[in-house]
Amino acid sequence: LIDARIAKRAAEAAAAAATPPAEPASAKPADPFAFADFSWAPGNYGSSDRPLSFGPFTGELRMDTVYHYEFSHPSDNTISGSSEVFRSNEVQVTQIGFGGDFLYKNVQARLMTQFGMYSQTTPRNDASPAIGQWNLADAYRYISEAYGGYHLNVLNGINIQAGIFMSYVGLWSYYNFDNWTYQPSYVSSNTPWFFNGARVQIFPSDKLKIEPWLVNGWQSYGKFNQAPGVGMQILWKPAGYITILGNQYFGTDALGVPDRKRMHTDDSIMVKYYEDKGGVFSKAAASFTADAGCEIGGDGAAQVSCDSQFFLGFMAYQRFWFAADELGLTLGGGAITNPGRYLVLLPPVNGATAASGTPYFTENPGDKYGAWDMQITGDYMPSQFLTFRLEYNHRAASTPYFAGPNGMTPPGGNQGSAGSMVEGWNPDLVNTEDRLTAAMMVKF
Repeated sequence: LIDARIAKRAAEAAAAAATPPAEPASAKPADPFAFADFSWAPGNYGSSDRPLSFGPFTGELRMDTVYHYEFSHPSDNTISGSSEVFRSNEVQVTQIGFGGDFLYKNVQARLMTQFGMYSQTTPRNDASPAIGQWNLADAYRYISEAYGGYHLNVLNGINIQAGIFMSYVGLWSYYNFDNWTYQPSYVSSNTPWFFNGARVQIFPSDKLKIEPWLVNGWQSYGKFNQAPGVGMQILWKPAGYITILGNQYFGTDALGVPDRKRMHTDDSIMVKYYEDKGGVFSKAAASFTADAGCEIGGDGAAQVSCDSQFFLGFMAYQRFWFAADELGLTLGGGAITNPGRYLVLLPPVNGATAASGTPYFTENPGDKYGAWDMQITGDYMPSQFLTFRLEYNHRAASTPYFAGPNGMTPPGGNQGSAGSMVEGWNPDLVNTEDRLTAAMMVKF
């Protein structure tokens, strides 16, 4: 019996030696940016636990409730010059969002709604619905992201997507939960939050993304003129402690001035330079963002050049985490100069919108505007799904811009057409703003 077993094993070994080895199965390419934890970087989702996942659907729910205390006590409770902060001395809901991501057999879709203050304020800053029929602002008012796409198993993945997607320009996320501060500095707050168009996300490796865009324009539901906007993002994460980001844009985004061209570059670097998981002082990171751009061309009085109409700005932040990442502290700020004011958020004087403009705050070629700000932010994060935030902001501008004690609403409410002159009345605009913000933000 023992000899038979030995003979059988010898025969099996001989057969195995005569059979060529099977070809190894090709390894699946690594998922992009999955080689390290990047939840420390601003604009990232943060939580790795997604409790609303069901089969091909990964759900997402956001609730951002906030109270802003403006030290000038504007009589109409209006806050000016921010794309995240709108009313003072009241409890308001900035964002109510629900939706999520679908992925089934390489077909993709993402939907995120926006209710609350964002549903009124974000469309207000887009002048493109002033052209043509059908109200684009109402059509998209309650949507922050909505796109479909297809995933190709090429390289480390290629996604072809079309719809409304986040712009990335300015580093900070559109959603305050994902950021180190509630109020971004000007290079983020004054640059686009969304694009309406198409993009291709190409991942040559698990550390690099190249993403070209073809969009309607600069934060615009429609097109300001006949030419579309084009752009590209390059995102490189060579290691788990560094992220390098570049966004480039070119378009024709001056309402009614088709020959005026806009160019913009936005570039950021983020570095995590200390980590002691579980330590009292658990983590430290820093970010720096620089933006530059200009507008050229136009006809007659609308003619501009990069010498007179340009944008320069930066923002820099230092972030610390304590008590095993339950506590956070952020210090930072930034500055801009924007002659022509073509990226300056228009104060909502007498109901003014980006399309209406207002003679109380002109945006003519060469009109000077410079501003700077600083923030200090404290976070308490008892759960990965909850952040309590307390923040102080000081903001200053070279021209009266922020809400003073008498506000920017005419007596008895808005009068006449949006932004128009009101006889015998002027808005109370001042050069500085000091504000405290207390927020509770939930995200699943």
